[in-house]
Amino acid sequence: MGSATMTDPAPRMPPGPPSVRTGPGAAVSRRSLSETGLGWIAAHGGAGTTTLSRLFGGVDLGCRWPDAARAEPATVMLVARTNAEGMRAMSRALNALREGRHPPGMRLVGLVLLADVPGRLPSALARRIRVLRSVAPVHRVPWIPAWRLGQQPARMPKALDRLRMATGSAGEGRTP
Repeated sequence: MGSATMTDPAPRMPPGPPSVRTGPGAAVSRRSLSETGLGWIAAHGGAGTTTLSRLFGGVDLGCRWPDAARAEPATVMLVARTNAEGMRAMSRALNALREGRHPPGMRLVGLVLLADVPGRLPSALARRIRVLRSVAPVHRVPWIPAWRLGQQPARMPKALDRLRMATGSAGEGRTP
């Protein structure tokens, strides 16, 4: 299947020729990603792509690269949690990009790191974020307790406003 799991080194494309249905029984070959929209790629399960796609719009791609056959966006953000495993998964996905193991035309525009717990990061994880910043813009999302209850916070953190501007989204503010 085209989905990567937490044990896979990085998201990957499904095998086979791309095609997309446009009407009853019709298949049209599509060989390139869509130039519109934004895709959220999870570096690992539970990264937060569903929450971000609900909040800012775009396509929740889960743990896989965008698929041209589905007319998914070429422009993507890679998402992970700020725990050690999340950071390792982010590094594996970035390595896959560096090695060219991604669909042609895909453009990474940023990395999104969602806090895994409230409070400051241990210094080893903070150092890892500095390394990630050398690869792409990093957007950090702080711990938001209301999200655990499926609610919106009384006041959105400024980090979400900055991420909204980076995505070009008006952000519909839907409940994650």
